Amino acid sequence: MRNRLVLATRNAGKLREFQRLLELQNLELVGLDELGVTDEIEETGATFEANARLKAEGYARLTGETVLADDSGLEVDILDGRPGVQSARYGGPGLSDEDRVSRLLAELEDVRGWNRTARFRSVLALAGNDVMDGVITEEGTVEGAIAHQPIGAGGFGYDPVFWLATHAKTVAELSGEEKDAISHRGAAMRKMLSHIERWAE
Repeated sequence: MRNRLVLATRNAGKLREFQRLLELQNLELVGLDELGVTDEIEETGATFEANARLKAEGYARLTGETVLADDSGLEVDILDGRPGVQSARYGGPGLSDEDRVSRLLAELEDVRGWNRTARFRSVLALAGNDVMDGVITEEGTVEGAIAHQPIGAGGFGYDPVFWLATHAKTVAELSGEEKDAISHRGAAMRKMLSHIERWAE
């Protein structure tokens, strides 16, 4: 019998990444929509870690299952770390990924070259009755810069404008496997895997 791990997201792009990163044979991965969970845990924390903990612990209580949650976003240095924890809500409710990217590019219109440095940051939280200390967190980051226009059709969110000097591409130009190897979520997941494997034993 496989262990069931609930992924605390409704974001199809994140679900695909989680499924690629967690190709363990003894795990059954399910999203919130598959479980019929309609309640929303509000992301009221001031940090990625606080929000990841809120979601993991909140959905673990709601479902009675072990939950893996992620809070992640984009930090732009010249914008004092914005959009940060507001990355998914940047510019207000009802905006698409493309709208949020356009808003960001407009803010950076007069900023040139490597003054556009930025990073993606991700914190993962694993919570549930069978998890040591109730909740475990791990963090990953990737450094880059904001391109002057969207490039590439892959990924989601801010991927089309996140430029990687190491690859001379945006994240949206990478294959799924290439992205997993360098991404903030991939880095956090590599640290988290030993905890998940221990839980799944």
